[in-house]
Amino acid sequence: MTGLILTAPNSGGGKTTLTLGILRALKNRGISMRSGKSGPDYIDPRFHEAASGAPCVNLDAWAMSPARLQTLAAGNAPILIEGAMGLFDGAPPMGKGATADLARILHLPCVLICDVSKQSQSVAAVVEGFSRHASDVRITGVILNKVGSPRHETMLRRALDPVGIPILGAVYRDAKLETPSRHLGLVQANEREDLENFLDYTANIIDNSLNIDRIISLFEPLPKNPEKSAILPPPAQSIAIASDPAFAFAYPHLLQAWRKAGAELSFFSPLADEAPAPSDLVILPGGYPELHAGKLAGNNNFLTGTRKAKAVYGECGGYMTMGTGLTDAQGIRHEMLGLLPLETSFAKRKLHLGYRNLSPLGGLWEIPLKAHEFHYATTLSANGTPLFKATDAEDTKLPPMGLIIGPHSGSFAHIIDRAQ
Repeated sequence: MTGLILTAPNSGGGKTTLTLGILRALKNRGISMRSGKSGPDYIDPRFHEAASGAPCVNLDAWAMSPARLQTLAAGNAPILIEGAMGLFDGAPPMGKGATADLARILHLPCVLICDVSKQSQSVAAVVEGFSRHASDVRITGVILNKVGSPRHETMLRRALDPVGIPILGAVYRDAKLETPSRHLGLVQANEREDLENFLDYTANIIDNSLNIDRIISLFEPLPKNPEKSAILPPPAQSIAIASDPAFAFAYPHLLQAWRKAGAELSFFSPLADEAPAPSDLVILPGGYPELHAGKLAGNNNFLTGTRKAKAVYGECGGYMTMGTGLTDAQGIRHEMLGLLPLETSFAKRKLHLGYRNLSPLGGLWEIPLKAHEFHYATTLSANGTPLFKATDAEDTKLPPMGLIIGPHSGSFAHIIDRAQ
């Protein structure tokens, strides 16, 4: 069990693209590789899985205990972990949950991906500064990304030579390596018809640009025999979970833990107008229902079947779908399930972002939870009993979150794990 972390000085430096290229290049060589993603990300892990052919696990150093992180990172193949934002960027006030915290907890080295599109010799100061910033966070390699020309590469290598950290290769600027995005991140993997071609093209660039063998040599052992960590218990014995491009944001580590605890999981597609299977609970995860609201509003099998369910729980997009109406970005209102007295709108977008500490006020959950909120919806009205008391990452009190009406409940929070 070994691992390596790919990180960067900042967001937008190319971590995801290079991670995908390395994973596919290793797969093409017949090398088994798992992957991980730092932080509360739903989209990048599905790209990882497409590139490697193996599951990707979320590793959130803010929401998960060290024992939980070490357990999730362990496996029967090496793990390549993609960091989030910059190496030392985390939740306020002190950056808890940063990729650097993950490196400390998992005892793994980091490779620093440097976007050099707007610099030359200054890259040496960046790399040296990051390598010296924290003695317990080790940078054992550098990848130069978005290099402009052979002359540019020579300047960069000469500047970095005195720093003494191995340069693992240089990837030149290429518009074909850019990935389309929307308001919550990249366009989802299952929505890209050209995904396989993109992954193969990226892998070919990586194979010709980076020293893959040197990268493999940097993997180091993960902690042995991590302490057992408590999981979030399943909220019901039988659970039907919506799963398609409109409801894609369900954490695999939670579903896996619920299966191991004996819960029976089934899946259905609201976009395909499927009704949930008979079950104790229907879960509508987050996703992009606002992009498909018109279709969802006309899918009678989905609407009727979900309304008849014993209990329904929704997160973020699923929560909005449980409301009476959802107004899309064009200002058109669509009738939703009507299970909660909730009206939401994307006509005027407003960003809501941050970690959340949740204390349940009733409903499915009985223990404190760690969660994350990330959406652009505006709440026009929400009447009823709130589902959670909430504080942010700095433990500042927030307004109560969500709604609970009988067996129906939900909120904008994406639950990551139990508080440990």
